[in-house]
Amino acid sequence: MPAYPHYRDSGVEWLGEVPKHWAVVPLKSMIQTFVGGSWGSEAGEDERDAQCIRATDFDYRRLVADLDSAPVRSFPQRDAQRRGLHRGELVMATSAGSTDRAVGAVVVFDSDQPALPTNFAARMVPRDDVDTWFLAYLHNALNMMGVTRSLTNQVTIANLDTPAYLASHGPLPPLNEQRAIAAYLDRETERIDALVAKKRLLIERLEEYRTALITRTVTSGLPPDAARAAGLDPSPRLKPSGVEWLGEVPEHWEVKELKRLLVEPLQYGANEPAELDDPTFPRYVRITDIDEAGVLRDETFRSLPPEVAAPYLLEDGDLLLARSGATVGKSFLYRPDWGTCAYAGYLIRARVDARSADARFVRYFTATSAYWEWLDSTYIQATIQNVSAERYASLTIPVPPVHEQHAIVAFLERQTARVTDLVERAEAAIERLQEYRTALITAAVTGKIDVRE
Repeated sequence: MPAYPHYRDSGVEWLGEVPKHWAVVPLKSMIQTFVGGSWGSEAGEDERDAQCIRATDFDYRRLVADLDSAPVRSFPQRDAQRRGLHRGELVMATSAGSTDRAVGAVVVFDSDQPALPTNFAARMVPRDDVDTWFLAYLHNALNMMGVTRSLTNQVTIANLDTPAYLASHGPLPPLNEQRAIAAYLDRETERIDALVAKKRLLIERLEEYRTALITRTVTSGLPPDAARAAGLDPSPRLKPSGVEWLGEVPEHWEVKELKRLLVEPLQYGANEPAELDDPTFPRYVRITDIDEAGVLRDETFRSLPPEVAAPYLLEDGDLLLARSGATVGKSFLYRPDWGTCAYAGYLIRARVDARSADARFVRYFTATSAYWEWLDSTYIQATIQNVSAERYASLTIPVPPVHEQHAIVAFLERQTARVTDLVERAEAAIERLQEYRTALITAAVTGKIDVRE
């Protein structure tokens, strides 16, 4: 995109030069009303009820308040009059649970439904000569550039220093240019968002394919060509597994409970606080330390004293099963390149007997749709989802001969590596598109590019 023909110094460090004919003014001078929101009380199903817009109801992609999930609350008449939102006004998040981009983010209220911002947000009404959408893009550009974060105080929650923020200066083009910039960004971000949506759909389809591939292979055997290449029967006869959620399996396979494939009973991890970070001690592995690829995160390193870690040290081929919370059912294979490790109490260790099963084959079984169907039917519902060691021990697994397990593992490692590569490429493309989106918005609202034509 071309630049403007003439620039001048804005006098604002983060802004740099601006087009010569643009104004640079305090943010508060662009608005006529700025008032904090209210949480109200439980809805009473009367005329005082209105939706309450929270930061979690912000649709950052479209810059529009998302009313679908906004709760209905009851508000006094004085709140409705002072804080009630009208179409074309803005909502700013002034507090949030962390210093992420939620604080200072702005969305447009584009509805005629009764609504107010929550007490962690504010109603912001633009001046008559300030375009609503331009102002929304400008505030979110300040967020993307880190200006908002520099004026955020973190105690138990992140709070925007609103007076200091509104006193800071920003660029203000003439109204017709504001509208041109907003219209340009609407078009371009919609196009970028459509591309991102396609990439996300591709990732979703690839992950569905990977699950289907693993499920079919681990429960029914290799595809005919791969079976022939491995010296196996390409069309084995099937038999009922005796397990409803598992269905039929090849006739020469066995069906066993997990506990029959182990050298010792399942074992819970250490119930110790994760306080130490001594690199000479064994690493203390928690479920949150392991990413989806089975790689340990360096930034979450914690350790245990050797004498405490001793009963919980992991060996090559040990399988870790998450037993509760949001991660319940997830599994990971310990890898020697992790170094000396012990595991935490929310994990259960399965030490697979290599004479009867390949630990990698068992790990692949926990990635099948059949496994997750079993898991859904076996949760212990308390305050959180939980699967005990006893229940994991009774998990029914199809068990081919060990040499066939090795062949299945080799096939799946090759095939899933290809899928993983495609997913990573799509994720990298999304990241580049989002970076371009951010750069485009920032460049347009600060006058670094001329979009008037």
